[in-house]
Amino acid sequence: MTETRGDTLEGVLNELQGSIPEIEACAIVSVEGLPIVSALPPDVDEAKVAAMTAAMLTLGEKAAIELGKGTLEQVNVKGIDGWLLVVSAGLNACLTVSTTANAKLGLIFLDMKRAADKIALMI
Repeated sequence: MTETRGDTLEGVLNELQGSIPEIEACAIVSVEGLPIVSALPPDVDEAKVAAMTAAMLTLGEKAAIELGKGTLEQVNVKGIDGWLLVVSAGLNACLTVSTTANAKLGLIFLDMKRAADKIALMI
C-alpha cells in the first residue's frame, strides 16, 4: 500500500494549509505543550507556539466546565490581523491554525475537524 499525501502528520498539515489560502500557519502540538509537527513561518518559535496552544486548550476546557458549557470544542482568539484557532485532535494532541482577518471560519472549522480526526487516529 502506498502512502498518500494525507497519510502522515506533515501531509495532514500540508493538505489543510493547501486547501484554504487564508490559513497562514498551522501546527500539531501535544497536550503537554510540546511541538509535534508544524508549518510555521521561519520567524515563529515553534516551542512557544506549542506551549501557548496547549495552555489555551487547557484553560478553555476548564472555563467551559466551570461555566457549564459542556465539553470544549474549540478555542478562538481574534486579533486585528486574523484568527488563532485551536481544536483537540484526540486525547494527546491539538491542532492550531493561524488565519488572515478575512478568513471564512465555517469552512476552516470544517476542514480543521476533518484534519483533527485524522490526527487523532495517527497519534
